Amino acid sequence: MKVLTAAEMAAADRRTVQGGVPIATLMENAGGAVTRFVLMQYPVAQRVLVICGKGNNGGDGFVAGRLLAAAGKQVRVLLLGDESALQGEAAVMFAALRGLPVEIVMAANEEHLYAKYFDVDVIVDAVLGTGFKAPLRGVAVAVRERLAAIATPVVAVDLPSGWDADSVEEKNPDAFRADAVVTFTAPKLAHLFGNLTRGPVVVAEIGSPSDAVISETRLTWAGSAKAIAEKPREANSNKGKFGHVLVIGGAWGKAGAPAMASLAALRAGAGLVTAAVPESIVNTVARVTPELMIAPLDETKYAGGRGGTVSRRNMERERMIALLDKKTVVAIGPGLSTEPDAAMFARVLVEKTRMPLVLDADGLNAFAGQTQLLNGAERTLVLTPHPGEMARLLGVTVPDVEADRVNIARTFAVKHRVTLVLKGWRTLVAHPDGRVAVNTSGNPAMAKGGSGDILTGIVAAMLAQYPANVAEAVEAAVYLHGLAADFAVRVQDEHTVLATDTVAHLSDAFGYRASEDGVTWLCGLRA
Repeated sequence: MKVLTAAEMAAADRRTVQGGVPIATLMENAGGAVTRFVLMQYPVAQRVLVICGKGNNGGDGFVAGRLLAAAGKQVRVLLLGDESALQGEAAVMFAALRGLPVEIVMAANEEHLYAKYFDVDVIVDAVLGTGFKAPLRGVAVAVRERLAAIATPVVAVDLPSGWDADSVEEKNPDAFRADAVVTFTAPKLAHLFGNLTRGPVVVAEIGSPSDAVISETRLTWAGSAKAIAEKPREANSNKGKFGHVLVIGGAWGKAGAPAMASLAALRAGAGLVTAAVPESIVNTVARVTPELMIAPLDETKYAGGRGGTVSRRNMERERMIALLDKKTVVAIGPGLSTEPDAAMFARVLVEKTRMPLVLDADGLNAFAGQTQLLNGAERTLVLTPHPGEMARLLGVTVPDVEADRVNIARTFAVKHRVTLVLKGWRTLVAHPDGRVAVNTSGNPAMAKGGSGDILTGIVAAMLAQYPANVAEAVEAAVYLHGLAADFAVRVQDEHTVLATDTVAHLSDAFGYRASEDGVTWLCGLRA
């Protein structure tokens, strides 16, 4: 699914109309989508307030008001301004309310915003949409303050009024609050990067043909890639068809990381998974699940005789050949440590191996200041840094990374011919050709140790199963990981969810369909 700017959305609408779809049809379809969403999400709500502006966003609201009334709801339409200011199709849709069981009220200023108007079960915000440019003005400011003072659910049409569609800011205190957002045709930048709501954000098809939707942003929605995993497996399947993942990592005191990555790889569909870990933690890692195979690695001992880290002896040619034999994808880094031998082993593995590689955690830290050694031109190379690891790779600060996430991820991926997964709020998947997919699944429950290790395992498993579709495999992995966490918080408080709890919900994530009946859920789970 493409991501559009406000100007590109306006152009898509123009091309749609020029192609024979009237504005009235688009407006009718948009209002219908809002109506169906309200009826589905708030089935017991009887009293609905639809707050409308004077433009096309208000026209969508007028349609929704009419259709909600036809569905048996008690509807009040509040027009911010005077009827005489309405033009075009918005005026036509407003006129269609006359004679219907709909209460119509108008408020040109704050004095006309009577408290009784807001005494309803659900509110539809159809004041300002994609065409809005800051700041919020006039009576809309007073409405914003009213909504902030009450707890009634608010469904925003297109965008919460006051959000600039082109904004990539996470927060906007000047905009209306929203409990859900229904937009149309394609998401805009604000839908992916803005924290518009803690509730769902959905995109509804309203009649624009796909060839009318043209984007120059080279941004897409990562959730679309999940389709790669929705085709049932062939009846004549065997473990050899779904790849063999090798997870390399671990050190004394860091057995959990490779164990979690391996467990996630198994749960995400890899046919076979082997964990290659230092000898001293073999028994600990092996206990994660009996399906996991183990490859003990020579280790460099710490002072005092305790277990240590991966030894440079594992770089010997015969050992390396035996370790990589019959493997499909290698994931290196979880719990590896930054000890010199372990870091050197990671660098040599990347240099010598021509099979698909996933680099995470200390596998990435091994290349701090040496990013010239990272080149994915000859084989698939996927990097999964969090902002701190990205900053170390580039020799910059975390605020530097966070201030320009898309450009930093895109530039690095293109320069090094890698697929780069920059984790964080709205994880990005940047590809060697310059495309960037934005992920919208997931929640704050994922802010726990081990989440990155789980993602590493899922990415490796998806690459093992879909080696010819690298971009889709990685995007789907990121989306599935966040989706599993969204299912986890349905049954647990987000404070209590562990990284391994998301693994338990991967089955829910694989079985979920974000699109149904022309509506795609970007954020939140479809009922």
